Amino acid sequence: MSEKLEVLKNEVWGYFKPIQFIYLATCEGNKPRVRPVTLVYFNDKFWVATGMKAAKTKQIKENENIEFCILLKKGENSGYIRGAGIANIIKDRETKKLVANNISFFKDYWEDSDDPNFALLEIVIKGIEYLKPGEFSAERFSV
Repeated sequence: MSEKLEVLKNEVWGYFKPIQFIYLATCEGNKPRVRPVTLVYFNDKFWVATGMKAAKTKQIKENENIEFCILLKKGENSGYIRGAGIANIIKDRETKKLVANNISFFKDYWEDSDDPNFALLEIVIKGIEYLKPGEFSAERFSV
């Protein structure tokens, strides 16, 4: 990997906090569906905790392709990070328990990680588009 790409990736990854709001897009048939969700960055992976009956969960069961967008602000300047990839619905009990125990808002929605309405999505990023706040053209790279 080139030094420039390494610096760019580190800059992008520096924006990810343990918990942040994003806009997540899924597919329903041939129509995109976008909604705000909370992205959890834990153990160098990205997660979304949601309901098993949520529309996004059903859509991901039918089509695992997703995109997300995080809006960036630096002073008066705006930018964004767009991530494209897939979402996996996690079935492994130990993984669900580990991640659930590290989500501060988890108990506000579910009893425990075995709650039948709890779905854990792993967001696997394949590509990034990054518009640095104040810039006019975006950088793209594969992950």
